[in-house]
Amino acid sequence: MTTSQAGRELDTSKAHSARMYDYFLGGKDHFEIDKAAALVAAEAHPGIYVTARENRAFMHRATGVLAQEYGIRQWLDIGTGIPTEPNLHQVAQSVATDARVVYADNDPLVLKYAERLMRSTTQGRTAYVEADIRDPDALMSAVEDAEVLDFDQPIALSLNALMHFITDPHDPYAIIRRLLDPLPVGSALAMNHCTPDFDPVTWNKVAEVYTKSGAPVQFRSHSDVRRFFDGLDLIEPGIVCCHRWRPTVPADGTEPTDAQISLLAGVGIKR
Repeated sequence: MTTSQAGRELDTSKAHSARMYDYFLGGKDHFEIDKAAALVAAEAHPGIYVTARENRAFMHRATGVLAQEYGIRQWLDIGTGIPTEPNLHQVAQSVATDARVVYADNDPLVLKYAERLMRSTTQGRTAYVEADIRDPDALMSAVEDAEVLDFDQPIALSLNALMHFITDPHDPYAIIRRLLDPLPVGSALAMNHCTPDFDPVTWNKVAEVYTKSGAPVQFRSHSDVRRFFDGLDLIEPGIVCCHRWRPTVPADGTEPTDAQISLLAGVGIKR
């Protein structure tokens, strides 16, 4: 178990998306400024709590499918967020005890709780690196330095509710290509991304809240999200609202609407 630390101090002068997400999930690892921004976002879209839960549920299902059906044993999870069990490595290692996972995030608060991310099985390995996806070269260098992932074997790149925080000036499609390029054939991209397609008025309000709080966002259409998977083989059911991606039946038989979730999800395999 390893960790890499950049030594930055917590910035509590503005809200942080990972800590707002922690609030939406009912966690306690956030500050008042994060809660205040989250409440404003929830006022614009009360269903955002369900969106956060469905985002997490998609990660669990996608990880399980890649481990069970595609034999993947390695993950690079970027934009990890504050640990909420079960974490990705726990899902993967419940299928394959030798699974390896590297987590990456750029919030020092995540580093504070990184020990939770590294409670691996004895057969597997986990690591945490503090890195920013907007600098993919530095991020991949830190991942390689961790010496956990074998780049000769397939690796799943996991990006959940992250890329809508990477606006066009940062060239998000080039970032994805840079992250995928060193991964071998049989690797995967599993990601979801907020969209205004189903309820543009509401999600434009949510985008405004995040941007004003210091966390600029760019929600994208189905066709724009599809571009992230260019050159990959999408697995069934393609890119759909995340609660419709390999869904489990809710205990009460109900399900949220696409407009309520507004989070597109997909998994693609590198050939």
